[in-house]
Amino acid sequence: MPFTYNRTVRFQDTDAAGVVYFANVLGICHEAYEESLEASSINLKDFFTNPSVGFPIVHASVDFLRPMFVGDKLLISLIPQKIGVDKFEITYEIRVDEVLVAKAITRHVCIDASSRSKQELPEEIIEWLETNRRDAEGAERRKSREIM
Repeated sequence: MPFTYNRTVRFQDTDAAGVVYFANVLGICHEAYEESLEASSINLKDFFTNPSVGFPIVHASVDFLRPMFVGDKLLISLIPQKIGVDKFEITYEIRVDEVLVAKAITRHVCIDASSRSKQELPEEIIEWLETNRRDAEGAERRKSREIM
């Protein structure tokens, strides 16, 4: 299965129209990313506090398919994928009651924290990418068998 994260929409996530504010969707996706790292035994405090490497987001996009409201129970599925020796991309699908309401992508590049220059992905991130890729591929194979 792809990694999934459950999240309830809070009042603070919404705008004056009562729907999730567009920029907050990326924040919610980032929460799912953090949870997936932690589920892979990556220590978040070490990962984000004074690291020797960093993974800044160099591209982000969101497609909104349906509005999300306070109280909605979100299920965020994420599939990270290596796209180069120094970068990876995460695809997110956000559902409410099994209905796809948004899709997002974040692209990250690996940099040396001191010099800010690109560098190859460290082993722990490669393992995280591989584990999540295998899990997602297994879920797709199971889903395709159910359709037949």
